[in-house]
Amino acid sequence: MSKARIIKDYDKLPPEVIEQIKLVYPRGFAQHLVSFTNAAGERRMGLPFETEDYIYLIRMTPAKAETIVEEDDDYNDEGELKATVKSRYADKHEDASFLDEFNANEDNDFGIDELADELADELADEDSIDEDDF
Repeated sequence: MSKARIIKDYDKLPPEVIEQIKLVYPRGFAQHLVSFTNAAGERRMGLPFETEDYIYLIRMTPAKAETIVEEDDDYNDEGELKATVKSRYADKHEDASFLDEFNANEDNDFGIDELADELADELADEDSIDEDDF
């Protein structure tokens, strides 16, 4: 069964989804926006976010993405999710396995343990280089 695809405005999302989005994009949204064509054939921008049941495309422009972060007290002056907020939301949503399963990116540390394990395995399989060979 495929997931429902939903295009929605950020301010119309449920609070728990907004918290999860902040965990996925702790350094803001603007650099993660993707382009899409709406039903009217117009090019728009949106932020992708996937849950167990839905694939969201959250409508926003780069300017709106910046404004959301600037006006949100959960983010510091550098546009990063505050550590205390991140910790609180991470604890609150610790059972949401889809956060790291579907939403890993360069701004969060989801999947970092698996990536480290994969890299370690790859390095172990490669021929080792002896410094004496140089």
